[in-house]
Amino acid sequence: MSASAPKRPARSSPGCGCSFDVDARVREVDALGVRMGEPGFWDRPEAAQRTVASLKRARRTVEEWGARDSALKHLEELLEMAEADGDPRLLADLSKELEGVERDIADLELKSLLSGEHDRLGALISIHPGAGGTESQDWAQMLFRMYMRWAERHAYPTSILDWQPGDEAGIKDATIEIDGEYAYGYLKGESGVHRLVRISPYDAAQRRHTSFNIAPGDLRVDTFRASGAGGQHVNKTESAVRITHLPTGLVVQSQAERSQHRNREFAMKILTSRLFVHYQEQERLKTQSFTAAKKDIDFGSQIRSYVMQPYTMVNDHRTELKIGDVHAVLDGGIDPFIDAYLKRKE
Repeated sequence: MSASAPKRPARSSPGCGCSFDVDARVREVDALGVRMGEPGFWDRPEAAQRTVASLKRARRTVEEWGARDSALKHLEELLEMAEADGDPRLLADLSKELEGVERDIADLELKSLLSGEHDRLGALISIHPGAGGTESQDWAQMLFRMYMRWAERHAYPTSILDWQPGDEAGIKDATIEIDGEYAYGYLKGESGVHRLVRISPYDAAQRRHTSFNIAPGDLRVDTFRASGAGGQHVNKTESAVRITHLPTGLVVQSQAERSQHRNREFAMKILTSRLFVHYQEQERLKTQSFTAAKKDIDFGSQIRSYVMQPYTMVNDHRTELKIGDVHAVLDGGIDPFIDAYLKRKE
């Protein structure tokens, strides 16, 4: 993720939950104005230009807050009048307008967290698939679409600066420029590895794809007679299967089916799921102490997991925010993750 030139803001956020100190911004405007009036201020042009830019940003924030605060108060007054008159249609219209102003105010609160040197700039997003061939390249294209949809939702202009199609599907590399004020500030937390877990459409065996392999030599497979009701078949046939993963000691079993082959298949699915969680936690603990923003494409540096099978869940490993509708997230609905990340960094 890198910054590019700014243009205009366009964003809404349903409730920030953070505090916005307007008085502090007013004091900042006053202090910067006093500094500009000091003798010799323009003797150092570069420093003077930085001060002027800071004054413009602070003044704009105060003006935007004042305009939205006035609109909010005006709408509240109109709501009180509409309630007194008992006009349900007018009440409904005013309620919608009030929600819009409240979202704008929440947006200003969120922007107050974006005080970094480059936060007001546009952004460049580069997407590089990791190991995994066609599956990984297809996932890269899904991420590409997710960020394009996010930009579209917020009326940010986009330009595709680089696009290298995959051999069979997806993309090998892509770079998007998202042009607009604060695009970098919002998206800077997206830098890192994004993991997909799903049944691959490019795998004839329909195996669940994760970032690890299960070596046959790491497994001990035992069979035993299924317990419980089931008649003579249960008592005479060793159809139940227990699989032990020797490196981790994880043990799973299945005895729901009459077929030993089917029980083994189900047990492997359970084992794969548990190993995914196990390795995910191990790698998270291993990389907790690292804070570098630029990370290699490996399992341990993942910031978010997008699980499509055997359940649906998007899990941000930094904020622990989880959203069950993975399809909505992949359609550009990443604002809750952006908001949670920025508030965590507050």
